[in-house]
Amino acid sequence: MTEFDSGALLRRLFDAALAAADPAKAVPRFLPPPPPKGSGGRTIVVGAGKAAGAMARAVEDNWDGDLQGLVVTRYGHAVPCRRIEVVEAAHPVPDQAGLDAAGRILRMVQGLGPDDLVLCLISGGGSALLSLPAEGISLEEKQAVNKALLRSGAAIDEMNCLRKHLSAIKGGRLAAAAAPARVVSLLISDVPGDDPAVIASGPTVPDPTSFADALAILDKYDIDAPSSVRKHLQAAAEETPKPGDPRLASCETHLIARPQDSLEAAAAVARAAGVTPVILGDSIEGEAREVAQVMAGIARQAARFGQPAKPPCVLLSGGETTVTLRGNGRGGRNAEFLLALTVALESTPGEGMDSIHAIACDTDGIDGSEDNAGALMGPRTLARAADAGLDAKAMLADNDGYGFFSALGDLVVTGPTLTNVNDFRAILIASDPTCA
Repeated sequence: MTEFDSGALLRRLFDAALAAADPAKAVPRFLPPPPPKGSGGRTIVVGAGKAAGAMARAVEDNWDGDLQGLVVTRYGHAVPCRRIEVVEAAHPVPDQAGLDAAGRILRMVQGLGPDDLVLCLISGGGSALLSLPAEGISLEEKQAVNKALLRSGAAIDEMNCLRKHLSAIKGGRLAAAAAPARVVSLLISDVPGDDPAVIASGPTVPDPTSFADALAILDKYDIDAPSSVRKHLQAAAEETPKPGDPRLASCETHLIARPQDSLEAAAAVARAAGVTPVILGDSIEGEAREVAQVMAGIARQAARFGQPAKPPCVLLSGGETTVTLRGNGRGGRNAEFLLALTVALESTPGEGMDSIHAIACDTDGIDGSEDNAGALMGPRTLARAADAGLDAKAMLADNDGYGFFSALGDLVVTGPTLTNVNDFRAILIASDPTCA
């Protein structure tokens, strides 16, 4: 299997992962029946996330009955809809457009009755896109906290705990506002463990976390929050709806696409190509460069000893790594992971290392805030980098994975994919191992 063929196979695996999370396929299977004719019940569609526009379009294409609504998605991720308004806003740092849309969505679901249906379309990115600060907190103050969180290395569940307790709409508050209407939420998961309370900060599900938990996260990461933020958290005046809250009694939630589904789809493509797939996990977290060290060790074991599978095999994983910024380069957690993997594999030349290829991409098509989904690497990546005058270790120290792979022409650029089941990683060990 040549490096070119290996790269082509890795792209096919990624394409299969994306197809498994396509809203056009996932949404129709979970649509509820509309309110009974003659009941006077209305259908209101609301939502937020990078896949929200595509999900809204899938609803319209498969809905029998009247509906209206509003969803908010990231700039560049909108799709044309006829009856559901699609608004674009900023991600990962919220902006005024997201705030205005969130306010409109909250007002749209208020004053409904038990015969009404609220169909809520939620996907990754919804936390930033559905931004409505709690009373006493300005958008600028919430932006400052969000930026600090993104630089801190905090895990996604920690970020969302804090976001919920600075919000007037997250952490079950949207569903509470819609009571006593029936609320049906369709979720595309982008979080480790697929916890609905964490996906987009759970606007329609109970929240088990507390103001005290949010304060502890500020302290854990030494975040210098505005005084109004600390004051709000310390006051703990109005907790998020908890499990058993009667306002959420008419809510139901469906996970319609998960990272595991995408890994299994990629595994099927690998088998068809005669490559043994090994799914390492769909919820792997940690610093991108540290996760890369672990993955390099597993790849070495497969290349040298045929464990956990004999080559040709591919190690598949998902989840969301984090990057603690130390340098000034252009990164993205997938580019950082892949550059760290490249450097780690360099430490053991030979011993089958010339058979290892890899891809790491964000399934939303945007790695961090850059214009690529991720990148590809192969056995000659470091040699090509040296020929181009690139210092891989120095660029990793500067968090410049984007710059490294861009210079080599190895970025994976898809544009917005209109879905999001988090990161996809595949490490292909292409040839027979050299056993000791």
